[in-house]
Amino acid sequence: MDWMEMEDVVQMMSAVSGEPMLRRVKQETDPPPQYSTEPPAPHAQPLHPRPMPMMQPPEVSTKRTAEVKQERACLQPLQARQIYAMLPPKLELETKDVKFCVSPEDGSIVGNTSPEQQHCSSTTAAAASGARDDDAPRRLCLVCGDVASGFHYGVASCEACKAFFKRTIQGNIEYTCPASNECEINKRRRKACQACRFRKCLRTGMLREGVRLDRVRGGRQKYRRAPDQALHQPRPQLDDIKVLEALSSYEPDLYTCSPPPSGVTDPTAKTLTMLADLYDKELVGVIGWAKQIPGFTDLQLNDQMRLLQSTWAEMLSLMLAYRSMSGGGGGALRLRFATDLSLDEQQAKDIGAHDLYLQVCGVARRLERAAALREECYLLKALALANSEARLDEHAALRRFRDHILAALNDAVSALRPYNANAALQQLLLVLPALRLADVAVRRFWSGVHRDRRAPMNKLFVEMLEASLR
Repeated sequence: MDWMEMEDVVQMMSAVSGEPMLRRVKQETDPPPQYSTEPPAPHAQPLHPRPMPMMQPPEVSTKRTAEVKQERACLQPLQARQIYAMLPPKLELETKDVKFCVSPEDGSIVGNTSPEQQHCSSTTAAAASGARDDDAPRRLCLVCGDVASGFHYGVASCEACKAFFKRTIQGNIEYTCPASNECEINKRRRKACQACRFRKCLRTGMLREGVRLDRVRGGRQKYRRAPDQALHQPRPQLDDIKVLEALSSYEPDLYTCSPPPSGVTDPTAKTLTMLADLYDKELVGVIGWAKQIPGFTDLQLNDQMRLLQSTWAEMLSLMLAYRSMSGGGGGALRLRFATDLSLDEQQAKDIGAHDLYLQVCGVARRLERAAALREECYLLKALALANSEARLDEHAALRRFRDHILAALNDAVSALRPYNANAALQQLLLVLPALRLADVAVRRFWSGVHRDRRAPMNKLFVEMLEASLR
């Protein structure tokens, strides 16, 4: 068959199969293409090269074919490095087991590459390599001073204090301080006193309403902390508050009970006799303490006496409640009158002081909710003295004295609680109405004891008790 007949046959087959058979026949009759064994230039390399089959011409010997394969195997790693060097910077996304890179041009996810082969952001690269910037500032826990893991229940705190606060609120746990509610809380001693640790949690601004009571994971996100303007103002220092310095220096120590007379054998009479002696000692101490308050002695002598006669029960009840705080647990309290005398509810009932017990416990609960500190109680005590409703000769002097105490209390709270000063001050001022109720209960109880002659009472105590009845 000559060439013309072959071409007619090919055209007929193409018409039947629909394929360009003539082109295929020509490709089979043409000699195979030649391929160079030299490595291509870097700029001519494609971004994603595809493996191409090697077709050797018939004239290449078997020995030469082996040499070409060996040279190509040595060039493959070099070509890969050249291709990676030409790629644009990538943004790396990490999952738990797989790392992806996202191209900034089109946002497509490509590859499953390592940080050594891709250009990633500094933050991701540091996280991927496990590196840590020791020079970066670290936020500290406001409760114990350990490294804070974030903001929990409104303040920066560590995981340990976060879990402790949550556990206390959810379990409604009651803590009692073995000392005087003034234990130091730091990273090493945060487990020494749970009562003082919980009080410090509240004092730094942890919010009870932030804890879920249903024990479901995840905190509440609906509460909002009111902005505190004190954060944008210069914070006062405790050493600059002269009133607080004077109050702290002259605050009487906790007394010890004197033994009852030898002729008293009844347990109730013994308790009442010791309590009457304690109140008389505290009255002497509070009179000397008041004279040290700046501005108090500027009042007329009669006004000074009227202030003390009208507020002594409030001041003594406040310090009794502060000493009797349980740490915020909400359980039954024991009123700590002296180092060796404390009364629970049943013992208070036995001596007829149940109402006194309940009212002083109400003051203690308010102090617990406010997480009151010793310095704040000293200033509240002075404010109770200046907040009297007694009829004075110089009301303007009393107003100046009261404003001076209020300013000192505000400065002290701002210094002690820089993160929630306004809310803390409001909680502290809510203690004053409860003190008025405790004042009534104390005067009613001791008036009954004196009327019924159930226990001996010293002259000063009787005069201070009867002064408000005139």
